Amino acid sequence: MSSGIRVAGGIAKHVKKKGAQQAAYQGIQFLKSYGQHILKNPMIVNAIVEKGGVKSTDVVLEIGPGTGNLTMRLLETAKKVIAIEFDPRMVVELERRVSGTPHGHNLKIISGDFLKVDLPYFDVCIANCPYQISSPLVFKLLSHRPMFRSATLMFQREFAMRLCVNPGDPLYCRLSVNAQLLARTTHILKVGKNNFRPPPKVDSSVVRIEPRSPMIDVNFREWDGLVRLCFGRKNKTLGGIFRAKTVLQLIENNYKTYKALQVNNGKGVSAMDMGSGGVGNVSSKMLGAATMGARKKGKFSQKGKKQYGLGADEKMDIDDGDEDGNGITSVDAVTPEFIRGLVEKVLNTDGFVDMRASKMSQDDFLRLLATFNEAGIHFA
Repeated sequence: MSSGIRVAGGIAKHVKKKGAQQAAYQGIQFLKSYGQHILKNPMIVNAIVEKGGVKSTDVVLEIGPGTGNLTMRLLETAKKVIAIEFDPRMVVELERRVSGTPHGHNLKIISGDFLKVDLPYFDVCIANCPYQISSPLVFKLLSHRPMFRSATLMFQREFAMRLCVNPGDPLYCRLSVNAQLLARTTHILKVGKNNFRPPPKVDSSVVRIEPRSPMIDVNFREWDGLVRLCFGRKNKTLGGIFRAKTVLQLIENNYKTYKALQVNNGKGVSAMDMGSGGVGNVSSKMLGAATMGARKKGKFSQKGKKQYGLGADEKMDIDDGDEDGNGITSVDAVTPEFIRGLVEKVLNTDGFVDMRASKMSQDDFLRLLATFNEAGIHFA
């Protein structure tokens, strides 16, 4: 019995040692906390560079270069590569790897957190992205100016598909709508987990993102406020969402708050004034959707927050603007019946009442936002 235990223990130690060796590269231990899965298949690397359309005159931004497998291929093709790497150990390895090569002088390494560094000018972005920051990474790129030509990025497969799917697909969500408002998204290729060292638990996919030019003329703060509310219950009809007591109370509270600000300030205070004035100036924080308003307005009840997918710090600012033509100048004149009437006016336009966010196109959301604005309701 004791002999059997010793043998089992020896096997366990051998397996553990072998696993540690497989998860390392030339003495560098890959860290799961950093999402480090190094792409090892050269055919996939070549395909990403080719699909990325990298030109010999391009400045390429690479996010999370790791040990440099993709970086080395990019240096052979592009004029310059700017690599942003968070792990100091990988920075040292990358510097060692390019040292003495013909293209070493064409590489610039920025050591730091991608979400915190100021991005330099670049023509295209090519990256095997750290999966844990996928969403803020995408929207930070899309908020960068001057606008880049395209980004070819590898993500966890489910996230990648959410970026590209059409209305009606089970994966269609707020991320899909927001990303596709700002860019054309195309699925390029699927990458199996065994193409990485160490293998992740999920498959991956490569997506090409091409920023829209010109950008759609819409205030992104208003857009995101509306879309967030609609996708709180994406399979519920808009009539069911906007007739809910919690939503109507929220609209009423915020409507009154803005009216009070107008009276006290002696001038109109609109969501459009508070917003970016267009998607071209939105920040990555705004796009990342941590909150929906800087001011503390009317709130959902705890039940309402849970039902509509809003956290404790997520609020919706709504304003009647100066263009509604309703002649409402007194806060006391804003009643639940008045608010309900405005909402019903919107719902009864173009069949919105029976629409569901899960099946609504970009044009549907744009028309819905415009109709709310015409009725004097703004989201910020």
